Amino acid sequence: MNAKNDISAQTIPTRILYTMIRVANLEHSLAFYRDVLGMHEVRRETFTEGRFTLVFVGYRAETENAVIELTYNWDKTSYLHGTGFGHIALEVPDIHGACERFSRMGVKIVRAPGPMTLAVDETGHRETIAFIEDPDGYRIELIQT
Repeated sequence: MNAKNDISAQTIPTRILYTMIRVANLEHSLAFYRDVLGMHEVRRETFTEGRFTLVFVGYRAETENAVIELTYNWDKTSYLHGTGFGHIALEVPDIHGACERFSRMGVKIVRAPGPMTLAVDETGHRETIAFIEDPDGYRIELIQT
């Protein structure tokens, strides 16, 4: 980075728009994000010539909140997850109740709700967290509000 670069309000990004994940079965993924996590389909873009569909899901409009882009490549049935991507984090008011509900729905709970093992150095705080998996094996961290 060159410290002499001119940094102005027009050259600095202002918000996160979306995170993209590739999904093997669009209908299964939509059912999970909609019916399990309570998101809604914000918009859909179909590219017939490119043989892929993008579906953006979230809790509010894209102008108000970041969303998740589910990318469905019509001719691809599975993906390998790299070691660089960690997880998506979502807040939930009742983490124990949410995990009980998810369990009844057949969602894989990777880590049961409970306090983090380690506390934050600066505050000593330990969040109550849990981890679940979506149909493609992406991890979703739930954080008690």
